[in-house]
Formats: sequence, C-alpha cells, structure tokens
Amino acid sequence: MDEQLFLLFPELNEFQDQDLKTKTLQVWKEALVEGGWTINDLLEMPFTLLIEKTSINLIDHTRAVTRTALAIAQAMKEVYGDRITINQDILLAGALLHDVGKLFEFAKSGGKFKKSRSGELLRHPFSGAVFAARFGLPEEVLHIIACHSKEGDGRRSTIEAIIVNHADFVNFEPFK
Repeated sequence: MDEQLFLLFPELNEFQDQDLKTKTLQVWKEALVEGGWTINDLLEMPFTLLIEKTSINLIDHTRAVTRTALAIAQAMKEVYGDRITINQDILLAGALLHDVGKLFEFAKSGGKFKKSRSGELLRHPFSGAVFAARFGLPEEVLHIIACHSKEGDGRRSTIEAIIVNHADFVNFEPFK
C-alpha cells in the first residue's frame, strides 16, 4: 500500500524529516484500514459532501491544498527572508493530513457517499486530529488538522496552520 500512496501523494517525497514522512504515511494507511476504505474508494471519494456531484476527489483536493500551501510558504520565504520562519515539514504533514478525518466522517452506501454516524457527531478536523495523535505526530501538525476549517476560526496560532487554512479555502470556494 505504501507504493500506491506514494503514487497518489507524490508530495510525500518532499519531506526532509524522514520520521515525519513515515508517520504521515502511516496515518493515511491506518485511516484507510480503520475506515474500511480501499485505494479505489479514495479515487472516488468526493472532497466534500457540501457540493452535489463534484468531480474533485479527496486526493486531488489534498494534493492541491498541499501544493498551494507549499507555494505560499515559498513566496513568503522569498520575499520576507529571515523575517519569517515556516517549518516546511510541519506545513507539509499538516496539509497532507488536513482532511484525513474524512475517512471517518464519510461512509459509502448504495454506491453513494454520505455522512457516517461518526461524521454526524464529529467533523473531520476533530476526528482527524484525534486519529493522527495516535501516531506521535507533533502538536503543531495536530493543530493544523484541528484548526484548518471553521472549527479553527480565531484559534490558529501558527503560520503553518494559517497557510493551510487559506490553502484549503482557496481550493474549496471556486467549486461551490
């Protein structure tokens, strides 16, 4: 499954911190298993249930958010230089995992995706952060996952979380 996930998420190869790379990959693998999903399910899973008949799947959305976040960080580093500090590996892990909780928030029934019972009780920022914590990810990554959506309004306290939040909305709003 590792090879398939590296093909789906080539951004995994951009990590400098190999331990964080391994943990990020492990979270995706275990979320697939515990959520009862296959790689093919990921290819079909919409990135949101709020947009009827979207052609954007969770993988494409996750990759676009990750690439957008990395581009924002690069632009800020180029312009601001040493006046800003952005941990690229924390940013990368947070962006790649920001929606991993959707593997618990969503269910498939009759060939259609819908909210799961768990998803009715806990939205993906919460379930994703709680799940990822089991793998020893840094608190800064958990913060990004937990605060990337509306639940984080007024609570984002790191530059990496702010970047992922904005990258996520930039990759949501045009498709509404």
